[in-house]
Amino acid sequence: MSIKRRQFNKFIGATALSSIPISGVIAADSWSLEANIAECCSCEIPCPCNFGRSTKLRCNGSRLIEIYKGHVDGNDLTGIRFIVTFEMGKWSRIYIDNTLNQERLGNFNLILPLAFGGFAKQAKSIDASPIKVSRAKKLIKFSSPQSEVEMKSLKGMDGGLIKVDGLPYKSFYNYVQYESVKHIHNSPDVTWNHSGTNGFTSKMIVSG
Repeated sequence: MSIKRRQFNKFIGATALSSIPISGVIAADSWSLEANIAECCSCEIPCPCNFGRSTKLRCNGSRLIEIYKGHVDGNDLTGIRFIVTFEMGKWSRIYIDNTLNQERLGNFNLILPLAFGGFAKQAKSIDASPIKVSRAKKLIKFSSPQSEVEMKSLKGMDGGLIKVDGLPYKSFYNYVQYESVKHIHNSPDVTWNHSGTNGFTSKMIVSG
C-alpha cells in the first residue's frame, strides 16, 4: 500500500525512527547527523508535501544528501554523500558515492536504516556509483549514472533568496526555494524528464 508524501516525510525525517534491518545491521545505541540536502521533484512550486499537505499526484524526485557532521555509535559519518531517486511511497534507488573508503561505506550501511528508513525500506537497489556535484551562485547540479538534476534558486524580494522557516519536518531547516531546470531519470523500468517543477535546499538535523 502506498503512503502519502507527508507521511513519508515524517517517516524519513523524524527523530525517533524504527530501525529497518539491512544486511544484518543492528540498531545503534546512539546516533546523530547534520546534512545538506538538495532535491527536485515533479510537484508544482511550492511542493505541498514539504508543508505538511499531501498530494494525490505521482511524485518523482531525486535528493542529494551530504552529511557534514555525525556519528553512529562513535563511528564518524562526516563526508558521506549519496543520491536517492524515488517515486514517493513506492520505490527508491540509492546511489552512494563510490569514492568513499570502506570505513565510510560501512558507516553508511549503519546509518541508512536509522536516519533514512523510508528510503531504505523501499530501495530497489543500493549501488556505489560515480556522483557529480557542482554549485554556482544560484545554480546547483548533481547527478548519478541514472539521474541528473539542475536547479536554480527563485528570485525573492529585492533579488534575494526565498526562504521558508518553520516547516514541520526535521529535514527542512534553512529551507530555500528552487526551481528545476532539468530533472531527468533513466533506469530500465522507469524514465522521466521534468523542468520548471519544485526544488529546494535545506539542512537535515536528526538524532536517535
